[in-house]
Amino acid sequence: LGVPLNPMARTRIFQMFDAGVGAINALATMGRGMRIGLFAGSGVGKTTLLGMMARHARADVVVVGMIGERGREIREFIEDHLGNARPRSVVVASPADDTALGRLHGAYRAAAIAEYFRDQGKHVLLVVDSLTRLAMALREIGLAVGEPPATKGYPPSVFGALAAYVERAGNGTSAQGSITAIYTVLVEGDDHVGDPVADTARSVLDGHIVLSRAMAEAAIYPPIDISASLSRPMPSLVTPAHQKLAARFRSLWARRAEKQDIIDLGAYTPGRDPLLDEALRRAPAMEAVLRQDMHEGISLAASLAALQAALAEPQP
Repeated sequence: LGVPLNPMARTRIFQMFDAGVGAINALATMGRGMRIGLFAGSGVGKTTLLGMMARHARADVVVVGMIGERGREIREFIEDHLGNARPRSVVVASPADDTALGRLHGAYRAAAIAEYFRDQGKHVLLVVDSLTRLAMALREIGLAVGEPPATKGYPPSVFGALAAYVERAGNGTSAQGSITAIYTVLVEGDDHVGDPVADTARSVLDGHIVLSRAMAEAAIYPPIDISASLSRPMPSLVTPAHQKLAARFRSLWARRAEKQDIIDLGAYTPGRDPLLDEALRRAPAMEAVLRQDMHEGISLAASLAALQAALAEPQP
């Protein structure tokens, strides 16, 4: 279960973490030692995005915990998605046909390996796919020992165990390294509100990246719904100018999404809403900020430059 760190001994999150994904770097900037959730329904592209971050993120060691996933995906992820990150990666696999206790131990082992490298002063990227399947294993064990079911059949102990598990990640002391953690959360039927595991994960993590099925269907990859995504440490990590640009981008993107039905029906007349007019004018450049080839890494500096270019005032 790990050795709990004294909260006052932990180093604060003060350095930006280069995730290698332009949309995240520019609009939901992560910090080194941050714990973030990746929320999506099935088949939206979680594994592809995890592979992109494992390959392109700036980390000394990548630890991947594949908990309760399909067995065929494990080899595919290692051979196709890890790419040039394989020499610095550790993969712990406990597929769906493993016992509930085996899946639980797989998740704990992945966290223990990450803690080992953190204690050596390494900066670790911990990827756990998925937190939902870990919760299901905890539910199976809890019900088997006689705990009463609560929300959607989950015993109350599950939510406490999830909170304790994610607390194992984060920054160590000043003499140690860090664990920047990404936990995937599978939301049933794209229900980001009514799912108890998703709700608990939001409350204990430092931020969340939400993947949109509509964006995936529109061939915008990675399909990050930037309006619904959030990095809580971002305001203390980036410059005021960067924060202002990100807020402006979110505002324009949200207004266009809100009025998309009216636009598709041809019921919108240009000039009635200046913010929407600007959002429509900048739409191609804004989409370019979000689009990224899976084999391409985009640095923090390049991500900010793309954001600045997308929102630059037109030359007279």
